[in-house]
Amino acid sequence: MNNLIDIQNQIAILQKQAEEIKAQEFNHALQDIKAKMAAYGITIADLEAGKSGPRKPVAKSGNPAPVKYRGPNGETWSGRGLMPRWLSALVAQGQSKEAFAI
Repeated sequence: MNNLIDIQNQIAILQKQAEEIKAQEFNHALQDIKAKMAAYGITIADLEAGKSGPRKPVAKSGNPAPVKYRGPNGETWSGRGLMPRWLSALVAQGQSKEAFAI
């Protein structure tokens, strides 16, 4: 039993040390954040709104790539990216990829 009590006491001491270190690191991080907010003019409202700064998100074009291949069950593939499973299986069976070109 003496070992268990010693270990529990060590755990309590380490937990107290961990809480103290966390408080110190928290205060340091908070000061760093406040300094950066002041330097960049960031407000709480900016944070709540999720303002991302001066760059704008890139909009996708409304035009997807045209279909270049059509499978026997109506599957389609634009020819971009990895070859789809349906076409890989047909090519593995000895058929030509070009046989499914539109």
